[in-house]
Amino acid sequence: MIEVAYNKSHVLFDLGEVYRPELKLPDESYQTLIKNKLIGDVPNFYDPKLTGKPIDTDRWEHAAAYISHLHLDHSKAMNFLAPEIPLYAGPITAHLLPALNEKGDFLLPAAGHDRTYTRPIIAAEYKKPIKVGDIILEIYPSDHDAYGATGLLVKTPDKQIAYTGDIRLHGYHPDWVRDFMQAAKNSDMLIIEGTGVSWPEEKHDENSEEFTGPKNEVELTEEIVRLQKANPERQITFNTYPTNVERLLRIIADSPRKVVLHAQRAHLIKESLDEDYPYYYMPNEEHYADLKPELEVSYDELLADNHKYMWQVVTDYDKLQKGGLYIHSNAEPLGDFDPAYKPFVEALANNDIEYKALRCSGHADEKELKEIIAGVQPAVLVPVHTLHPELEENPYGERILPKRGQTITL
Repeated sequence: MIEVAYNKSHVLFDLGEVYRPELKLPDESYQTLIKNKLIGDVPNFYDPKLTGKPIDTDRWEHAAAYISHLHLDHSKAMNFLAPEIPLYAGPITAHLLPALNEKGDFLLPAAGHDRTYTRPIIAAEYKKPIKVGDIILEIYPSDHDAYGATGLLVKTPDKQIAYTGDIRLHGYHPDWVRDFMQAAKNSDMLIIEGTGVSWPEEKHDENSEEFTGPKNEVELTEEIVRLQKANPERQITFNTYPTNVERLLRIIADSPRKVVLHAQRAHLIKESLDEDYPYYYMPNEEHYADLKPELEVSYDELLADNHKYMWQVVTDYDKLQKGGLYIHSNAEPLGDFDPAYKPFVEALANNDIEYKALRCSGHADEKELKEIIAGVQPAVLVPVHTLHPELEENPYGERILPKRGQTITL
């Protein structure tokens, strides 16, 4: 969460929550999250119904907030934003978030509303200035493993700040990233993510999945196609992260087998993109009115199949065929840091199912981060979203390693 202020105008970006399942919190109330430092303690932005404090409109005559992309560490707390403060996002993000929160299990709940409520989001036009008092916001399409990710330019009468959100150059749209870099060139400040340098101890581990796996999204899709061709008579199942819509659409388009989605995922794509894909229901699941009946494949047929389908499995892994292949492509549980991950992998092994992790990072690696910094050449570099901000250097000017709650004056 970053606030930029100028005179009587201020903006906030992003509005996520830190993921710490090991804390075993009693609830996810505003007070609990603030106490455990899982959201930022930012005054004059949160809903007064949550904070008990009115927003100081004498000090702040103009306010707005922005979300760079769908991932929960950037969006989960957006319903905590005061309802009178406008919230902007790229058009895809603005369209997808209400669909993802349809059952009220994606975002934190808004005060005074049902859990399924999603506060209004303004779908910003790319590269079109948004005026917030003395501040101008411009949103640019970018590339990350969340569909519709964007970068942000914040302009005041005398300064420009660029914010990457989460970014990479090895995705489907490196040209979009370079376009953003050009627009951000010579910014007074570049706030850049650095997830790719968070684990320097793994940098030269040639046995790690990141080192040996696909180098980009195109290679990942090609490997899934290769695995299908190499296993013509074998049950193949998979799962992906729900917000990584573009990867899923590319897999569907290139797959030699018919790809069948769980009904909830097919419904998400139908509701947000108005596209129809084959799907199945688990036994006794509620049916969706917007899914075409002729595209349904029976669950029993999928369980019995070993050649016609590649299908998304979400539960009941013990019912899969022994000797089958399961492809885990950045799906939940996401990795070793999640306590659920190890038992999940072990359960597949105990059922004689081959587990294949096919990951492609949504984040720029060390080389790409250097290229992005070189493309912008900022006067001040501020690395965020990383365990090792000191590993991101600025050959073109100053570098500030920010601390929680710190105020920086340009």
